[in-house]
Amino acid sequence: MNNPTLDLIMSHSSIRQFKSDPLPVTLVETIISAAQQASSSSNLQTYSVIATTDDESRGKLADLCSNQKHIRTAPLFLTWCADLARLQHVCQMGNYIQNAEYLENFLIAAVDASIAAQTAALAAESLGLGICFIGSIRNNPREVINLLGLPPLVFPITGMTIGWPKGESKIRPRLPLQAILHWEKYDPSPYEKALVEYDQTMQQTGIYKNRQVPTPNRDGDMENYGWLEHTARRVSQVVRPGLRKEIENQGFALK
Repeated sequence: MNNPTLDLIMSHSSIRQFKSDPLPVTLVETIISAAQQASSSSNLQTYSVIATTDDESRGKLADLCSNQKHIRTAPLFLTWCADLARLQHVCQMGNYIQNAEYLENFLIAAVDASIAAQTAALAAESLGLGICFIGSIRNNPREVINLLGLPPLVFPITGMTIGWPKGESKIRPRLPLQAILHWEKYDPSPYEKALVEYDQTMQQTGIYKNRQVPTPNRDGDMENYGWLEHTARRVSQVVRPGLRKEIENQGFALK
C-alpha cells in the first residue's frame, strides 16, 4: 500500500541524539498549530504546551527528569499540560462557576493533552525532525510547576524533546497484533504465545540482545534478560507515589 502517512507512522523511533541547530519559531508554531487540529473532547481544548529553548532552563528540566542527556542537547523541550485554568476565564466571562473537582475533568484534560502531543510528534516527524516523549516530567511535578510557572488547574502530563536527528536510529519492534487487537470481546487467550514470541524478537533484534542476568537462587547460573523480565520488574515497582497529592494540590480534586 502506497500511503505516505502510514509510512511515516510505521517509521517512528524515539530520538535521543540531536544536532544543536535551533528550530525557527515559525517551525515550532507550525507544529503546535498542527497539534491544535487534533481531536478534543467537546472541543474544550483542555491543554496547553510550554516551549523551552533556553539552555539553562532545559538544564534544570533535565535535572528534574532523571538527568536525561537529550533534554539538555535537544534545542526544544515541550511540556504538554492538562489545563482547566483557561476554562476558569471562560466561565468568569459568562458568570459561571467551573466544576473541576471530579476525576473525569482531569481525565478529559490529560487525554486532550496526550492526543495533541502525539499529533505534534507526527507533525514534527513529517518535517524531518526527531522526538522523544519524556514521562519523567512527572518525577518532580512540584518543581516543574514552579519552574514553568504553572497556575492552579494546570498539570504537566508529558514532556517532549524535539530537534534535528543526529546519527542513525532503530525502529523498535512492537507486540504482535494479536496481543493488542480484540474482536467483539476482550480475549487474553493469545497472550502467552504472543508475549513469548515478542520476547524472543526483542532478544534477537532489540535492546535486550545478548543481555543476561544471574538466575535467582542459582549461584553462577545466567539467564536471558528480555522484554518479559524487564517489564515485569518495571511494573512491580512503586513509581511516583506522591503524584496524586501534587495533582490535588493543583486544584484537581479527583472525586
